[in-house]
Amino acid sequence: MILRTSVLLAVAGAGLAAGPTHAQTSGAAATDVLTEVVVTAQRREQKLQDVPIAIQVLGVDVIQRVAAEDMGQLVRIVPGLVVSGDSPTQPHYQLRGIGASDFGVGTEPAVGVYLDGVYAARSGAAFLAFNDIERIEVLRGPQGTLLGRSSAAGAISIVTKKPSDVLEGSLDVRLGNEGKQRYEGMLNLPLGEGMALRFNAVSNKADGFLTDAATGQKLNPEKNWAGRAAFRWDISGDTQLQLAWNHDSVNQLARVAIGLIPVPAVGVLPAPVGPADTGAGWLNPITAPIYNDVVGNEESRKLDDLVLNFDHHFGDVDFHSTTDWRQFRTRNREDEDGTNRIATYFDTANVEHNDAWYQEFRLSGKTQAVDWVAGISYSSEHAQQASDTHTFTDGIDTLFSNLCLAGPASGCSAVYGPLSAGLAQAGVPINLLGLPWREVMYDDGRFKSLGVFADAIWHVADKVNLTTGLRYSHDSKDFTWLAPSREATELDGYAAIINANPQLASFGIIVPPIPNLIFSYPGLQGVPYSTSGSWSDLSPRVVLDYKPDPNVMLYASVAKGFTPGGYDSVAINGKYDNEHVWNYELGFKTALPEAHVVLDGALFYYAYKNKQSLVLDTTSLSIPEYVTSTSDQKAYGVDLDARWQPVTPLTFGLTVAYIDSTYSKYVSQYGTDLSGQPTGEPTLSFSANGDYSVALSDGGSIDIFLVYSHRGAVRCNADAVATKTCLPQAPFPLGVAENIADGRIGWHSADRKWGASLYGTNLLDKRYVTGINGITAATFGTPIASVNAPRRFGIDLHAAF
Repeated sequence: MILRTSVLLAVAGAGLAAGPTHAQTSGAAATDVLTEVVVTAQRREQKLQDVPIAIQVLGVDVIQRVAAEDMGQLVRIVPGLVVSGDSPTQPHYQLRGIGASDFGVGTEPAVGVYLDGVYAARSGAAFLAFNDIERIEVLRGPQGTLLGRSSAAGAISIVTKKPSDVLEGSLDVRLGNEGKQRYEGMLNLPLGEGMALRFNAVSNKADGFLTDAATGQKLNPEKNWAGRAAFRWDISGDTQLQLAWNHDSVNQLARVAIGLIPVPAVGVLPAPVGPADTGAGWLNPITAPIYNDVVGNEESRKLDDLVLNFDHHFGDVDFHSTTDWRQFRTRNREDEDGTNRIATYFDTANVEHNDAWYQEFRLSGKTQAVDWVAGISYSSEHAQQASDTHTFTDGIDTLFSNLCLAGPASGCSAVYGPLSAGLAQAGVPINLLGLPWREVMYDDGRFKSLGVFADAIWHVADKVNLTTGLRYSHDSKDFTWLAPSREATELDGYAAIINANPQLASFGIIVPPIPNLIFSYPGLQGVPYSTSGSWSDLSPRVVLDYKPDPNVMLYASVAKGFTPGGYDSVAINGKYDNEHVWNYELGFKTALPEAHVVLDGALFYYAYKNKQSLVLDTTSLSIPEYVTSTSDQKAYGVDLDARWQPVTPLTFGLTVAYIDSTYSKYVSQYGTDLSGQPTGEPTLSFSANGDYSVALSDGGSIDIFLVYSHRGAVRCNADAVATKTCLPQAPFPLGVAENIADGRIGWHSADRKWGASLYGTNLLDKRYVTGINGITAATFGTPIASVNAPRRFGIDLHAAF
């Protein structure tokens, strides 16, 4: 477990705390008592006001109040956090402006996601449905010393509820527009003699808000379920064992591709989109008709996770062991062109199989002079991935025409269309159009990771602590690529017949042998290519904190984050090197009990070296390819959290994230020197909320909750038009500031066993274009976009015993 909150009460729940040192006790009606929160952010139990790290803690009340069902729906109340959740099997996490752009199995993320203390290394296992959640904890800034690799930007810890000694059960039902139906049931069974079982299950489905204009089919439905079973055994007063099984299943349609150009007439090809295209004349994806025709449209996942935790107390030393086995299978086949024309048809499928094993042993202790923790962890993982692409011979013709693949001497003509016309004139009933074409890249990786760490808090004076920590990390990876020859069985069969006919040859009708166009590796086509590498790192941290008053802490820290190297899953022998970041931070944590105010803040600066990103190179008139782009980045910023309870039933909260993120050294794939220019991260984000509780005469309460979230406009740089992150001439809002309001009004009985509430998300129905995907823009001339969800509303019902 990375973090543990022993008490997370109403200020954290109602105030959406971003690392408060105190929380207000909960109940049918609010009180003005501020109660301390205990966490283990430094891998040992401490009061949050004693922890010199910027932490945001979100309890189950917060999750329920904003109707969040996964991490992607929490970003609006966690300023500075970005989670792209359009594809639950391929999410992207970003914190304090740092994220990873490659979802391939050969690389590591910059934001570590942990479920009950176990690292989810692959994106396919990092975005799960919330299931019996106790709290979610966000650690800002690099956590390399305590958590290890892949937490250069920070970490997210999802903590589930544990079996208790109380017989209890609950049923929660959510019904909303768009056909929303979500059911969650829990049963906790004490077994006597220190043993207990806990079961939880979630089922969710919805129709979605996007509809295909040609078929009338709903294109973004939700369909998933999750289950959890946990067993706790207090073997003795000093020994405890916990065993848990988690299952997560997704079976729905994939991410929707909203076309930005009118669907072309049959026989008409859209012009390729180049770096200089400004989006003028494109469609507005918020109102545009949607046409998706992907064959085998699917996004699915089956994940099983078994984790065993063992704790034993040896006098002054605590021993902890975590053993985890995780397996998942994902498939994501999605539309990439946003049209229903075969000449521009293109889809991709990402298929992953993953088996991982993790073991950690940890010792901790406390004396008057020092609090210490030390441990060792080891993981082994087998990851397989297929990057699959599909088109038709009509699409190959489009590539030959748009990109002039046969050269100017050919007149930039197509291939299979003219041949089919020639065959028809010769009286041969063979049509070379409409035939499937597939190219795929297979990856197989076997990874091992070792971490050894120690961290000590030295009590150098009554009000002064000095923390020193160090982690040694060693990662090794064996990686194999295989790019078989393209699959076009029907085409090849017809070609053999045609090319064997001398009469057709005399008319110049010969089907040319066209090799791979997407995954093209002459000399390596169909031949496995293997390599291996290893990366080591020492990640230290030093923290000095001073408490001039029991309710005030000041701190200064220096910490290093580390992301190990790896391999590009879609480019044979593509490699990534180590990335590292140094973070410098000054912070404070204060509580003013008499004024009922909690105020926490942190001022930070970081320098990120060798940041590597996977970018699409469209600079030449050929098949675009993903290339690795390397930059150095720096940023300074402020994280601020304030809570105020002017009267007992009323609480206000404000969470602010300010950042100035720029490239210190970077030449883009377009040859532009962006040094000194913004990385694109918005300067200001904040979340403001208010909660009012009306106590009823029977002890129950009526709770009213409102939250308003703001994420600033994208900071455009000289490549913003080329990368399609800022398009001021486009007829739709792209990269603009986003403002979302959510609300809830509900009733709870005095014993909290009964409840009902009405909720609404995006109450003002603000619509935004959340991104543009250019994977087919430079080839088929078909850019696509994604948009945010409209206003949603519904009712939540709760019953418990």
